[in-house]
Amino acid sequence: MDTSDLRIALFSGNYNYTRDGANQALNRLVGSLLGKGAAVRVYSPTVAEPAFEPTGDLVGTPSVGMPFGRGEYRIPTGLGAKVRRDLEKFRPNIVHVSSPDPAGHAALRWAQDWDIPVLASVHTRFETYPRYYNMAFLEPLLIRILRRFYNRCDALVAPSQSMIDELLAMDMHDDISLWSRGVDRTIFSSERRDLEWRRSLSLEDDDVAIVFLGRLVMEKGLDVFAETIVQLRKRQIPHKVLVIGDGPARGWFQDALPGGIFAGFKTGAELGQALASGDIFFNPSITETFGNVTLEAMASGLPVVAAGATGASSLVTDGVTGRLVPLVGKKGAEAPDSEGLAEAIAPYCTDPALRKAHGAAGEERSKEYSWEAINQVVADTYIRLIKDRRALQEAEAAAEAAA
Repeated sequence: MDTSDLRIALFSGNYNYTRDGANQALNRLVGSLLGKGAAVRVYSPTVAEPAFEPTGDLVGTPSVGMPFGRGEYRIPTGLGAKVRRDLEKFRPNIVHVSSPDPAGHAALRWAQDWDIPVLASVHTRFETYPRYYNMAFLEPLLIRILRRFYNRCDALVAPSQSMIDELLAMDMHDDISLWSRGVDRTIFSSERRDLEWRRSLSLEDDDVAIVFLGRLVMEKGLDVFAETIVQLRKRQIPHKVLVIGDGPARGWFQDALPGGIFAGFKTGAELGQALASGDIFFNPSITETFGNVTLEAMASGLPVVAAGATGASSLVTDGVTGRLVPLVGKKGAEAPDSEGLAEAIAPYCTDPALRKAHGAAGEERSKEYSWEAINQVVADTYIRLIKDRRALQEAEAAAEAAA
């Protein structure tokens, strides 16, 4: 069996209606699989005006808008008769669920009814989200729900070794493979640095710009980023703040960062230009399983200062490509320390040679991440699970015949 024999039903909570790191990885995966002859059907909520065109065939699933002021995202409510008919017609030999939402749960049950193996991919730290919406008391319950969901799957893939270690520690599964992330070197490179673009934003050539890149939502650590900038200002460390991205918390972030430069949402060549035109990349998030933006910043030649959480801890080499700042607090409630983060950032603001050395080391490290080799890991996992299921089915049939 090889990749061309695969018939994959992929379930996503957001395949293309709002752009984020998870669906960028999934679209690249589908493109790679299609290029090798696999058949793929993607099932996800759809909207009238998606953020980008989907890769492959996309079938809409029933959904409702997400509450808590996050209406840009939708919650799949299940499969529905149309999706079930489409699945039966498509006849997948593997089901891939990328989000533990109601449709993901329904897809898992459907696959079990049809005796089809299921692979789950882990893209974010869902269990940490409640703490950003004053509902931290829900975390233990959410962990139990996730544990039950993932352990009913045949295997998991996760994008960093640190995330695999965390999943193992939480007993989410014992069969977890590394599906890392790649970086598009035609977009992200230190050569994309553009002084004229900086000047258009009132950044002087010798200004040191601390960059935030990502969707402006609280679970990306916006509060910690702002608190850290306050600490730098108290210490009178010279710097500017450059924010690349947009989202529902933009107003809050602008109020928390007076004088910050908000460049807005960027993609493609414009994103590569903006990122490389910064000087230090600061990622305070603890919800990411990999941190695509961290890898993109490294490829752009920026030293990285990040919270020592899943994702960043597998990418950043402390003292070589940037700094990792340990979380503080009790297990299960750790948080980044703004004072520690400010202390880690400060030397980069005042030492151009240190910035250059660690940025160059990060760019060299980023060359290890090739999308093609990375995505083949998922295809190989599909094939292994299908072979294992067929072997089990044959063994059961032989036992019945012998009885």
